[in-house]
Amino acid sequence: LQLVESGGGSVQVGDSLTLSCAASGRLFSTYAMAWFRRAPGKEREFVGGISRGDGGTVYADSVKGRFTISRDNAKGTVYLQMSSLKPDDTAVYYCAAGGVVTAMTNRYNFWGQGTQVTVSS
Repeated sequence: LQLVESGGGSVQVGDSLTLSCAASGRLFSTYAMAWFRRAPGKEREFVGGISRGDGGTVYADSVKGRFTISRDNAKGTVYLQMSSLKPDDTAVYYCAAGGVVTAMTNRYNFWGQGTQVTVSS
Protein backbone atom coordinates (compact mmCIF):
# COMPACT_ATOMS: atom_id res chain seq x y z
CA LEU A 1 0.00 0.00 0.00
CA GLN A 2 1.37 3.40 -0.98
CA LEU A 3 0.08 6.54 0.71
CA VAL A 4 0.30 10.07 -0.66
CA GLU A 5 -0.80 13.09 1.39
CA SER A 6 -1.90 16.37 -0.12
CA GLY A 7 -3.64 19.57 0.87
CA GLY A 8 -1.07 21.10 3.19
CA GLY A 9 -0.23 24.77 3.11
CA SER A 10 0.11 28.01 5.01
CA VAL A 11 -2.99 29.40 6.73
CA GLN A 12 -3.94 31.95 9.37
CA VAL A 13 -5.11 31.30 12.91
CA GLY A 14 -8.74 30.23 12.90
CA ASP A 15 -8.70 29.03 9.31
CA SER A 16 -9.73 25.60 8.10
CA LEU A 17 -7.83 23.15 5.94
CA THR A 18 -8.52 19.65 4.67
CA LEU A 19 -5.78 17.12 4.09
CA SER A 20 -6.20 14.07 1.89
CA CYS A 21 -4.33 10.80 1.88
CA ALA A 22 -4.73 8.73 -1.27
CA ALA A 23 -3.88 5.05 -1.12
CA SER A 24 -2.88 2.84 -3.98
CA GLY A 25 -3.81 -0.82 -3.87
CA ARG A 26 -7.05 -2.72 -3.63
CA LEU A 27 -7.02 -3.43 0.08
CA PHE A 28 -7.54 0.08 1.43
CA SER A 29 -10.82 -0.80 3.12
CA THR A 30 -9.11 -3.50 5.18
CA TYR A 31 -6.80 -1.02 6.90
CA ALA A 32 -7.34 1.21 9.85
CA MET A 33 -6.09 4.67 8.96
CA ALA A 34 -4.54 7.31 11.15
CA TRP A 35 -3.07 10.78 11.04
CA PHE A 36 0.07 11.76 12.91
CA ARG A 37 2.01 14.99 12.99
CA ARG A 38 5.51 16.09 13.86
CA ALA A 39 6.18 19.64 14.92
CA PRO A 40 9.70 21.08 14.74
CA GLY A 41 11.82 19.69 17.54
CA LYS A 42 9.12 17.31 18.74
CA GLU A 43 8.33 13.64 18.35
CA ARG A 44 5.68 12.32 16.04
CA GLU A 45 2.26 12.75 17.67
CA PHE A 46 -0.96 10.83 17.16
CA VAL A 47 -3.72 13.10 15.83
CA GLY A 48 -6.52 10.62 15.30
CA GLY A 49 -7.65 7.58 13.41
CA ILE A 50 -10.55 5.81 11.76
CA SER A 51 -11.25 2.11 11.97
CA ARG A 52 -11.54 -0.22 9.03
CA GLY A 53 -14.89 -1.66 10.03
CA ASP A 54 -17.53 0.65 11.37
CA GLY A 55 -15.52 3.76 10.63
CA GLY A 56 -15.33 4.70 14.26
CA THR A 57 -12.98 7.56 15.02
CA VAL A 58 -10.58 8.43 17.81
CA TYR A 59 -8.91 11.78 18.37
CA ALA A 60 -6.16 13.21 20.47
CA ASP A 61 -7.41 15.59 23.14
CA SER A 62 -5.48 18.42 21.52
CA VAL A 63 -7.60 18.27 18.36
CA LYS A 64 -10.91 16.89 19.61
CA GLY A 65 -13.80 19.04 18.47
CA ARG A 66 -11.67 20.81 15.84
CA PHE A 67 -10.49 17.97 13.58
CA THR A 68 -12.57 15.35 11.80
CA ILE A 69 -11.33 12.21 10.09
CA SER A 70 -13.34 10.46 7.41
CA ARG A 71 -12.67 7.90 4.73
CA ASP A 72 -14.01 7.05 1.30
CA ASN A 73 -13.23 3.41 0.64
CA ALA A 74 -14.42 3.62 -2.95
CA LYS A 75 -11.83 6.32 -3.62
CA GLY A 76 -9.18 4.82 -1.38
CA THR A 77 -8.83 8.11 0.45
CA VAL A 78 -8.82 9.26 4.04
CA TYR A 79 -9.38 12.91 4.98
CA LEU A 80 -8.41 15.14 7.85
CA GLN A 81 -10.65 18.16 8.14
CA MET A 82 -9.05 20.76 10.37
CA SER A 83 -10.80 23.85 11.69
CA SER A 84 -10.04 26.59 14.20
CA LEU A 85 -6.39 26.08 13.46
CA LYS A 86 -3.81 27.29 15.96
CA PRO A 87 -0.08 27.95 15.68
CA ASP A 88 0.46 24.77 17.75
CA ASP A 89 -1.04 22.81 14.87
CA THR A 90 1.96 23.69 12.72
CA ALA A 91 3.62 20.41 11.77
CA VAL A 92 4.25 17.90 9.05
CA TYR A 93 1.18 15.71 8.87
CA TYR A 94 1.46 12.03 7.98
CA CYS A 95 -1.13 9.40 7.25
CA ALA A 96 -0.56 5.79 8.19
CA ALA A 97 -2.23 2.43 7.59
CA GLY A 98 -2.37 -0.47 10.00
CA GLY A 99 -4.54 -3.14 11.55
CA VAL A 100 -6.11 -1.08 14.31
CA VAL A 101 -6.21 2.54 15.35
CA THR A 102 -3.56 3.15 17.96
CA ALA A 103 -1.23 5.95 19.00
CA MET A 104 1.74 3.59 18.73
CA THR A 105 3.66 4.40 15.57
CA ASN A 106 5.23 0.94 15.33
CA ARG A 107 1.81 -0.65 14.82
CA TYR A 108 1.42 0.91 11.38
CA ASN A 109 2.69 -0.86 8.30
CA PHE A 110 2.57 1.96 5.80
CA TRP A 111 3.29 5.68 5.95
CA GLY A 112 2.96 8.60 3.61
CA GLN A 113 5.71 11.12 2.98
CA GLY A 114 3.99 13.91 4.87
CA THR A 115 2.55 17.30 4.04
CA GLN A 116 3.44 20.58 5.76
CA VAL A 117 0.82 22.64 7.55
CA THR A 118 1.86 26.06 8.83
CA VAL A 119 -0.48 28.19 10.92
CA SER A 120 0.49 31.83 11.37
CA SER A 121 -0.90 34.30 13.86
